[in-house]
Amino acid sequence: MNSREEIKAIVESQRAFFKTNTTLDLSYRIDALKKLKAMVISHEKEMEEALEKDLGRHYVEAYLCDIGSIILEINETIAGLKKWARPETHFSGLACFPSIITNVYKMPYGNTLIISPFNFPFLLSLGVLIPAVAGGNTAVIKASSKSVHCTALLKKMVAETFPSNYITVIDGGHDVADFCLEERFDKIFYTGSPKVAVHVMEMAAKNLTPVALELGGENGNWCIVRKDADIKDAARKIAFFKALNSGQICININQVAVAKEIADDFIKELKAAFNKSLGNDPLTNPEYPKLITAGAYDKCEAEAKEYEDRILFGGKGNRETQKFEPTIIYPVTTNEKIVNHELFNPLLPIVPYEDDKIDELIEEISRREHGLSLYIFTRNKRWAKRMFATMQYGGGCLNEVCVHLMVKGVPFNGVGHSGMGAYHGHAGFREFTHSSTVLYGKTKGNLSLREHPYSKGAEGKMRLLKLFER
Repeated sequence: MNSREEIKAIVESQRAFFKTNTTLDLSYRIDALKKLKAMVISHEKEMEEALEKDLGRHYVEAYLCDIGSIILEINETIAGLKKWARPETHFSGLACFPSIITNVYKMPYGNTLIISPFNFPFLLSLGVLIPAVAGGNTAVIKASSKSVHCTALLKKMVAETFPSNYITVIDGGHDVADFCLEERFDKIFYTGSPKVAVHVMEMAAKNLTPVALELGGENGNWCIVRKDADIKDAARKIAFFKALNSGQICININQVAVAKEIADDFIKELKAAFNKSLGNDPLTNPEYPKLITAGAYDKCEAEAKEYEDRILFGGKGNRETQKFEPTIIYPVTTNEKIVNHELFNPLLPIVPYEDDKIDELIEEISRREHGLSLYIFTRNKRWAKRMFATMQYGGGCLNEVCVHLMVKGVPFNGVGHSGMGAYHGHAGFREFTHSSTVLYGKTKGNLSLREHPYSKGAEGKMRLLKLFER
């Protein structure tokens, strides 16, 4: 664990390094990204092992969610960086004559702080580091103290690959995070809960530091299954997603709203889908992940106990292994506690609604804090498109789950209580750079329209101004 003094020294060394302008060189950034990619590839097995120890992840799931996604992101960034970083050229306009050219430079913020969570300890640290490096910044990564093995490996890998005055990893709990936040960074990127995000913003505000937030959403993410949906397909995808990382995913489904007309059939298919993917005893299935800590397990178990009379599937756990079964809770109304906070576990409340009263459900969802994701299962694409075009949420899918996160060239972001700012690909580069507009003037041919005295030739000046500024 790093002390306040050690963190201060790290930040000062990174600030001094940034001022050398070394990171402004595009070839330096590209070389760093290539080193980052080589680092991930050479430590693939160790990363898989660390993810298995911390989260009980199968190596396929580890590669799918953490390792492979990082490599894809690096490849996209290397391929696009020269184009993204190229200064924009604009015509200055008649009002700025005799200037002809104005450039917009994509400048790094400087020294950045990345605070990453436990649930995807590599993807949500190195995945954010990629655009930070691409933008020409230095970076301090404050990794999670909960994912002990992954954080230790992350610290080791980065220390072996980069000098600490460029990129470094810091471990420790909330006190260490506060030591970091007390320092003056030029940009902060935080992934986690809305509650902690408020604290991050309060600390950042003391130095007017810009902040990007990727949050799970205070009321959780909704999935809507209409009566015309392909319920077998919907159940299969929802079961896969809820079991993934044992529900510890910021874009995961918090609750499913199902049309009453198909609710029984949907639940039957959902049970079958869980059984097919995890077997009759998920707690002994080595492919089924665990909850990150005993505290997380206890919280999940306690909430399941509150609804034990409505558990239709699952409901059991093993505290020693920190595994808790995917658990279907039905029926649940929209005003109950379990659908009014982010679960971050394998509990799955099912909220029945009347399909011809779908507008009432949409109105209820829209009154709440905005989710990070919205998932809709229906054959009515026109209705779905209207919902996606009018509701407030981070991102989503029609007749699919989670894979919008993997599309190249599009941003990933939240809105309101699910976050601010965006990253992935070009969006990430923009998040870690600021645009500096520079007009190139001339020493000859300058007009006196803007200069005093205005009274001299005022009518002529007004005619020209109205001609130029229209």
